[in-house]
Amino acid sequence: MAVPVSRPKLRTAFKKARSIAPLYTSGPVAVTVDGSRIFTTVVDEVLLTNVENGTEICRFAGDTQSVTSLCVSVSAQRLVVFTSSQSLRVYEIPQSSEPASKPIQPTRVIARAHDAPVHVSKIDPTSSYVASGSADGVVKVWDIARGYVTHVFKNHGGVVSALAFNYPQDPSSITNERKFQLVTASVDTRIRIFDLIARSAGGAKPEAVLEGHVSVPRGLDVSIDGKWLVSGGRDSVALVWDLASSQSSPKKSNKGKDKVKAVAPTLVKTVPVLERVEAIGFLHPDEDLSGSTSHPDKLRFYTAGEHGVIKIWDARDGKLLHTLGRSQHEIPGESEEQRQIVDALYLPSKSTVISIHADQNILFYSLSTQSLTRQFIGFNDEIVDASFLSPNFSKAAGEAPAKDTHLALATNSSLIRLYNSTSSDARLISGHSEIVLCLDHSADGRILASGSKDRTARVWAPYADSNDANSWGYSCVAVCEGHAESVGAIAMPRSSEGDTADAPPQFMFTGSQDRTIKMWDISGVPQDSPVPSFSEDDTEAQTEVVKCKSLTTHKAHDKDINALDVSPNDRLLVSGSQDRTAKVYEIDFVPGTRGRPPRGELRLVGTCKGHKRGVWTVRFGRAERLLATGSGDRTVRLWSLEDFSCVKTFEGHTNSVLRVDFLNAGMQLVSSASDGLVKLWNVRDEECAATMDNHQDKVWALAVSSDETTIVSGAADSVVTFWQDCTEEQEQEKLAKRTEQVLKEQDFLNYLSLNDYRKAIELALAMDQPGRLLSLFRDVRSKSAALELESDEPSITGHPSVDEVIRTLGSPDLVKLLRHVRTWNANAKTSEVAQTVLYAVVKLRTADDVMRAFGDEVHGLALGDEIDSDNGEKHQVAGSTAFKELISAIMPYAERHQARLDKLVQESYMVDYILSEMDDGMFDGDDVVMDEADDGQ
Repeated sequence: MAVPVSRPKLRTAFKKARSIAPLYTSGPVAVTVDGSRIFTTVVDEVLLTNVENGTEICRFAGDTQSVTSLCVSVSAQRLVVFTSSQSLRVYEIPQSSEPASKPIQPTRVIARAHDAPVHVSKIDPTSSYVASGSADGVVKVWDIARGYVTHVFKNHGGVVSALAFNYPQDPSSITNERKFQLVTASVDTRIRIFDLIARSAGGAKPEAVLEGHVSVPRGLDVSIDGKWLVSGGRDSVALVWDLASSQSSPKKSNKGKDKVKAVAPTLVKTVPVLERVEAIGFLHPDEDLSGSTSHPDKLRFYTAGEHGVIKIWDARDGKLLHTLGRSQHEIPGESEEQRQIVDALYLPSKSTVISIHADQNILFYSLSTQSLTRQFIGFNDEIVDASFLSPNFSKAAGEAPAKDTHLALATNSSLIRLYNSTSSDARLISGHSEIVLCLDHSADGRILASGSKDRTARVWAPYADSNDANSWGYSCVAVCEGHAESVGAIAMPRSSEGDTADAPPQFMFTGSQDRTIKMWDISGVPQDSPVPSFSEDDTEAQTEVVKCKSLTTHKAHDKDINALDVSPNDRLLVSGSQDRTAKVYEIDFVPGTRGRPPRGELRLVGTCKGHKRGVWTVRFGRAERLLATGSGDRTVRLWSLEDFSCVKTFEGHTNSVLRVDFLNAGMQLVSSASDGLVKLWNVRDEECAATMDNHQDKVWALAVSSDETTIVSGAADSVVTFWQDCTEEQEQEKLAKRTEQVLKEQDFLNYLSLNDYRKAIELALAMDQPGRLLSLFRDVRSKSAALELESDEPSITGHPSVDEVIRTLGSPDLVKLLRHVRTWNANAKTSEVAQTVLYAVVKLRTADDVMRAFGDEVHGLALGDEIDSDNGEKHQVAGSTAFKELISAIMPYAERHQARLDKLVQESYMVDYILSEMDDGMFDGDDVVMDEADDGQ
């Protein structure tokens, strides 16, 4: 007796769980003091992002001009933004972490704050004032709350390049009166110090002018005790100034007679940084570096610049203490990437330094562990391929390996992006010298393979297990060289059954524009790589890259090879090409034993012909002997591996199908295309079960998780979308709604049987079932006419209880009832009920009462009609506008019904006249005879 096999349930719906969108394109960056939120610029908008999980909290509405400078207050309550239109915009920062649906509008806008663009701005430690420096050499200090200028400092001799407030926050270090100064730097290489407390005319002149740089200073910072100033510039030096120096300089009084002594800052240390400095700042005295004992009297600062690293210096002796990151000249193949740092931010509360790089990456370095703890990739450009990975970096002993914890992306770059699947924490993997075109993973998801335009394929292995959970990533462990053109397709073995489940892959296939397929021996490739150090102080462990040997080279197609795939049992290989065919090969692989090298061959067993344009994607079925192909002819075809004939064709995409994969034991297909859509197909009936739309350009990348509950799509619009299976949720919601509806319908019938018209009418309005409400009013009228109910109070609707319900109906229900009346009134069959209910409302409710009901709708007491606006969005119509529209819709039909009734009355008189003329007094005599007979009786 055959045991029936239960088929998996078809999936019918996928929802957008999360997405990875552009986070940072260029421009300024700011972080809150607690390090939980980061402000970045994307084109002309400012984004607020949660640092922990990478989710976007809100966007701040811009003025369509690029953002030139922004700063956030220490209290994290206000954001100040300057744009290229010379405007100043102040925003209130939302305190909630829930994503906002609408952009945050500014609370204050100053249209022309400066006469030139503002490139630097700074908010003082009290969150009361903001200083802005423009390209015309003018510095203004603004009162943020009131929006007016408190100080104006001119004659900087060029573009203002850096700003810093001197407001000592350590009371124990203050011996004299409290200071409040502004330190500025400009392209004239001078540093100026202004007193913000002075209110006299001399307050506009600097207290001191410091000369020491020979190029533009790009960074300024004052220690928390207000005693030290550090400056760094593009002259590759950092200068340490003593602001509390005892050196005096003669200064004439206003009358020019007496001389007074003024304290002038002195240069105490010149530190050669040996790179152009773009950012500089002091570290807190109690900052703990590498677990060493901190000394409050130590003075340390950091620098960041063209080499793309963070350097920690001792300000007193000028020694380099630590270096975080890898220098640009040490990163191979970086000719197209600009890794230099354009800005750096210091977070004392987190002991973290954040570096913002020119290639739109944001890196978080921990000063205590001297390691990279987090990385945000600001912009991915065009995404061409994606692959799930299961490296199990932090797997505990005895714990089952987690699946699909990371996602690898190939973009329009030589660097591979590696994302954590649950957050936006990412890493960049370098190795290729040109753009990466394709990705694939091993059966267990641990090993990653990539093909590039540099004519090579590389194999990547995860870092070995380490105690630091933040130290994760991949390193290149093998390279495959031999193709004459770009490697555009790559495939690794799929078998994950039996003894081979945990075995490393033995071979790999690559397809190239040189129209050949190569089979590579990767049996000797390491399965992990050592954890590299992110500090240049330590000797970095290097992984020896294995050069793989080609087992066979097969001339496969007449044009470029676009896709490869290996069957689930590792016995077949399929290739798709621009020559409009897909070819299936038998894999003959013999592993090396007893000193014998491994052998591999490919034998052509069949060709799938039928597509009218090039084949972009191929995929073997996971359960049955089937093959799916996607082509530029906008179709997905299903082929039998028995005779290589096309058994099904799926049509629905409006452009080239770029990726395809199987779901649900081969019962469903998922495809992506150049039309920006991802479609889910039912194989049996060839119908589209669901369409997922979240992209504006070609969807090149498509990846399905191991449990098939998550689909990832990546497109040329730089957006990666995670689609989560919500079939069960949708069915449960439908079942819950259906159950609730049945219960309400039963309650409605019970209320009618008990003549409880109030609850029946209210329930019908709540269920939004105008048909039941119409039947109720009809039944009331028919019962009233049949029983000829007599009452002291005349009934308008047919029953006094119904009249009372209409008279006391709440505002939301009254508005809903009148809208149903508007609908009924448009039909002659239901107009009688509509006119009856409308007459009851007019008689039983005052005009002010009805107007008040529509007025309450504005405050959310009732739902308004949703009408499509010009831009396709929905908006609600409520209040007096809705009332006017209601009356305007009722009046024409009411006049038409009145005219129809008048016409019927006139026609009835004509019928009476015709009947009277037709009998010609024939029955008048009979009537008289009958009357006499009656009298005789």
